[in-house]
Amino acid sequence: MIRYALVCDCGNSFDSWFQNSAAYDKQLKRSLVTCPLCGSAKVEKAIMAPSLASGLVHAEAAVPQPPGPSPAPPNPSPPPQPAAMPAIPPKTPVAMMAPERELRQKLKELRDHITKNASYVGPRFPEEARKIHYGETEHRSIYGEASPEEAKELHEEGIEFHPLPVLPDDKN
Repeated sequence: MIRYALVCDCGNSFDSWFQNSAAYDKQLKRSLVTCPLCGSAKVEKAIMAPSLASGLVHAEAAVPQPPGPSPAPPNPSPPPQPAAMPAIPPKTPVAMMAPERELRQKLKELRDHITKNASYVGPRFPEEARKIHYGETEHRSIYGEASPEEAKELHEEGIEFHPLPVLPDDKN
């Protein structure tokens, strides 16, 4: 994953994560990278400093060296003063990943298509799926409910089925 600092043509700065730089380029080309404040797809990378890992983790893992005599400095000088900490910039809004929005929309479309074009059989789903699979009734698209145990049994019998996607919006 890679995090880019982005800026929109309205001047808003924000961060967003991408699988890799090619994914950023592809999403930008398809206008899927948008400003979280104004919605503009006119977005470009901002200049950003590289993010370096702290040396603390490596120092803890270093093999300790036996103490040896340390030579005294010829002219002791006062210890260096710590540099002033730079001001921490205010947090910027993070954009919702455009692929996530696109995926949710596609899953919603899939669910809507199934519920419009298939017969709802409710808790009788395992029984109806078996009847269709073994040719006891005509082939048709169905959906309903099955417990995890019933789903496992259907799978072991070689009966193909897929769970319907449940989206967070479905729970609200």
